[in-house]
Amino acid sequence: MRVSTAQFYFQNSQQISQQQSKVNEQTQYLSSGKRVLSAKDDAVNFGTLTGLKEELASIEQYERNITIAENRNSLQETSFKSAISVLETLKQRFIQANNGVLSDDDLASIAQVADNSFEQLLDIANNKDDTGGFIFAGFQTNQQPFVRQPGNTVVYNGDSGTRDLSIGSNVDVTLNQPGDKAFLDVENPQGDFSANYLTNTSGISLQSAVVANRGAYNTTTNPPDYTFNFSSATDLTVTDSLGNTVFNTTTYAAGQTVAFNGLEVQISGNPLPGDSFELQPDEDVSVFETIGAALDWINQGTSPANPTQQSVDHAEILSRIDASINHLLARQAEAGVNRQLIDSQKNIHADNELIIEGSRSGIEDLDFAKAVSDFQQSQTALQAAQQTFVQVRELSLFNFI
Repeated sequence: MRVSTAQFYFQNSQQISQQQSKVNEQTQYLSSGKRVLSAKDDAVNFGTLTGLKEELASIEQYERNITIAENRNSLQETSFKSAISVLETLKQRFIQANNGVLSDDDLASIAQVADNSFEQLLDIANNKDDTGGFIFAGFQTNQQPFVRQPGNTVVYNGDSGTRDLSIGSNVDVTLNQPGDKAFLDVENPQGDFSANYLTNTSGISLQSAVVANRGAYNTTTNPPDYTFNFSSATDLTVTDSLGNTVFNTTTYAAGQTVAFNGLEVQISGNPLPGDSFELQPDEDVSVFETIGAALDWINQGTSPANPTQQSVDHAEILSRIDASINHLLARQAEAGVNRQLIDSQKNIHADNELIIEGSRSGIEDLDFAKAVSDFQQSQTALQAAQQTFVQVRELSLFNFI
């Protein structure tokens, strides 16, 4: 068989090129640490590998979301804990302020503590997260939500928006509690109404006033406010804001339930002739409103205009402080529940990630011992082909003459 020089060169260069490609390919495997770099490496398992990588990428995104959600809820939980501590301190000082032996200077000192509590709570309610956004502003994260006004009132500039973040397949967690829900919507311990005492010589107080029958509660025909007038200890007349009589009795007994227009009202104490008060709708009492009322009460000093009414007001404000503490405890618990959900989902992702990573590794990862052996064999074959080509290329008939 006659072999031309051109054919010889082509065959040998092709063989060397093939061996060089094998070495380069195995170098890629070794440098990446992977057995499967493209579909041609394992066509059967490549689709499965792609799905596993997508699942791992989803878990990675969920874990980033979990970090965000955990930070937000942890910050809120800490904020509520601090707010509760402020209110508990205020409660102690407010109880102390009702001590009859205190002087005006003593009450002035306690009033300063109460004012400091107001400012502390305001700072907590205007807390920011790591991005600089206000955490209790709803969707209005760039606007300070709570601003103190003259007269110890507070304006809320946020909204009721809540943001959710996905931390798992079909699992969302709330990132924030808006400021109105957190600090304004405290359930009134007296029910759906509050009392504005017009004349109170006996020390009666509103124990509860609730809308017991929503269907019968008609604010068009008999609109609030409702005025309670005692002409004697047993004679009670209740009128609406239009002057219509909605309840009247001459046999009132202390502690009995006064029912009218779907409402049920209970009064504590024994009324005296001339006692009267207005019943005003007031389902929610904000934390700031309660602190402001406590501060105003303390600032009356040792010589209030009506000591009897002052005693009634103290009891009602104290009950509202307790209601505010309970409300903040509930808000803190909600943030804690969110953190429990986050921790649970974090563990689920960790377990799933371990399983999926094992499956991915079994398909994709390189057997380094075998890969190094194959690489060395291919390298040896390449060197042999190169050396053979050099030696054969130098052969000539002149070497045998």
